[in-house]
Amino acid sequence: MSGKETIGVFGAGWVGLVTAACFADLGFPVIVRDIVAERIAELERGEVPIYEPGLAELLERNRERMSFTVDVTDVANEADVLFVCVGTPPTYSGDADLSAVWAVIDELPPLKRRAILVMKSTVPVGTGEKVRSLLNARGLTQIGYVSNPEFLAEGTAIDDFVNPDRVVVGSFAKEDEERVCALYEQIDAPIVRLDVASAEMVKLASNAFLATRISFINEIANVCEVTGADVEQVAKGMGLDRRIGPHFLRAGIGFGGSCFPKDVSALKQLAGNSGYHFQLLSAVIDVNELQKRRVVGKLTKHLGSLAEKTIAILGLTFKPNTDDMREATSIVLGSRLLAEGANVQAWDPMAHRDSYLHGARFCDSVLEAVQGADAAVIVTEWEELRGLARDEVRKAMRNPLIVDGRNLLDREQVRAAGFVYECIGRPGEAISEPPEVENPDSEPAR
Repeated sequence: MSGKETIGVFGAGWVGLVTAACFADLGFPVIVRDIVAERIAELERGEVPIYEPGLAELLERNRERMSFTVDVTDVANEADVLFVCVGTPPTYSGDADLSAVWAVIDELPPLKRRAILVMKSTVPVGTGEKVRSLLNARGLTQIGYVSNPEFLAEGTAIDDFVNPDRVVVGSFAKEDEERVCALYEQIDAPIVRLDVASAEMVKLASNAFLATRISFINEIANVCEVTGADVEQVAKGMGLDRRIGPHFLRAGIGFGGSCFPKDVSALKQLAGNSGYHFQLLSAVIDVNELQKRRVVGKLTKHLGSLAEKTIAILGLTFKPNTDDMREATSIVLGSRLLAEGANVQAWDPMAHRDSYLHGARFCDSVLEAVQGADAAVIVTEWEELRGLARDEVRKAMRNPLIVDGRNLLDREQVRAAGFVYECIGRPGEAISEPPEVENPDSEPAR
């Protein structure tokens, strides 16, 4: 093949496939292993089991460099660098579930050559020391260990890999550090060389800080609503301060996904297990959970009791350009609306329909979702929703009320189109009949 080291990837999930495809695109031979035979069969047929923009094309372009297997010995026998990209979901206690990580360690066969185990999965600080001890106990001293956390965002993961802010490498041995750093020599980004524990902490601390910014601006938004300030103008003024910057100052109805909630809880739990009460992260979590429920108050402000009301939820995934429903705000909001007795009509262009919001009716289009609705709630800022405030939508709704949970729309345009409009952190609309529009044939459907 090429003269480059062969890369093995444990885990054909989102992180694993993006990592594998991107390294293959850099010219490395890559072998991917997963324990789910059906997923491996899909990949061998050229089918991609997850959605990430550009991933299918990247895998197709590099098919000759990539192979897929369920046999751990295939990876162990061929790969020089073994990336662990398995899931570490939260347990009920808030700790990370490392069972998939330990399974990889337990399955590794003896090797006659020097190989490196590289941890991409997000793990608690101290995991590397435990892995090193387990490898030594099994006599696998010829396998090095490096922490190389991923900083990929769903929807932009390929660009995040190719154009990262930094590459973090934590190692026990200098030679292992050098070999892993060499894998990224085609990437134009600073490489941060750390000890293993510090590398593990960088990932958790980064996500916890970003989540803190989101909860902070959401708290500011809530204060803006009761004082008459506009959070978007406030965020702009804050973001121009070079000490603060503009990123992650977008008010909304809470963060979700596979990283922020899990990593914030994991860091809080890690601190607690070490005897330290991380009070700030407790507040970040509480604010985020309450923020998801504030939409209900906005709806009852205009509709009174939600029993038998029809509410359209527009957007289900935790963010646009992904099919990921993990910790999505829509799950909490939809469940709360159903518990209030509302009829929920849901639309999303990518979300799978068979696992979430039992009791909701899933719709194939935005127009179907708003048909007969007493309110439409924007939960995910899909591009298709930017044109929501149009005549056919208003005519389809029983009551033309839009609650914009992502501040996606232009407030004045929406109101001029004949809708009552509520958003996050901006002066609210008084309870009143929706404004009249010039076209008398465009009266709201009743």
